[in-house]
Amino acid sequence: MSIKPEATVPVLLLSVRDEYLGRRWLPPDHHWPDRPSLIGGLDLAAGGTWLAVDPERRVAACLLNGFGPPAPAETRLSRGELPLVAVREGGIGHLDLTPYDPFHLVLVGPHGARVASWGHGRLTESDLPTGLSVVLNDGLEGLAGSRTTSERIHALMAARADRFRARFAAAPRPEPAGDGPTEAAWGAWLPIVSGDGLALDDDAALIQRRDFGDGRFWGSSSISLLAVGPDRLRYDFGPAPVPAGGDAWRRVPLG
Repeated sequence: MSIKPEATVPVLLLSVRDEYLGRRWLPPDHHWPDRPSLIGGLDLAAGGTWLAVDPERRVAACLLNGFGPPAPAETRLSRGELPLVAVREGGIGHLDLTPYDPFHLVLVGPHGARVASWGHGRLTESDLPTGLSVVLNDGLEGLAGSRTTSERIHALMAARADRFRARFAAAPRPEPAGDGPTEAAWGAWLPIVSGDGLALDDDAALIQRRDFGDGRFWGSSSISLLAVGPDRLRYDFGPAPVPAGGDAWRRVPLG
């Protein structure tokens, strides 16, 4: 996440979706008849999304799973509903969150962003500062009250965050605008977003594949790039890993 209030496009969001790779999904579209204006990728297992966009309000919400005690099995609800609620209702602070497993939800608007974190029966909310911020499954900058108890997973997330914060900080910040291709809109950031040349099993890999030993593979399935400003909104989307040549990127229609 990059926030630069004086820029033509003040808010830039990079979202990499990590999930068990057998979980089926559809790319961003108008998937919800009861919310026809909203756009997002569809999780076919539960019907929700990991990132929802409301073009009319120029807001978006991005969901990350958290760590900590799960919700009671008999009342548990899918967290994929939360981004849809957040963009329509301006947040989730009014909800009863006890049916949801721990999560972090980033709500993005034309002038900034904030992150809401739920775990151990407590909701905390923080505005993101000017500059670069990283939100992980361990929360904003890895400092959530509910964090992983696995030293290995914590080390992987820290390596990923440290490398790519430095890489994005060193590259010219893009100002995505117009109807041009993704490569022109996101400039020097796009090769970094696409993996930066790291192997999928590198400890610091942004686009990754992990075998945690249970017969299922965890990894990156898609990448979303969102540019938000007072008079513009742009959404670019691609699969992960990005195929050679980069022609899998597409601009998501928001009309």
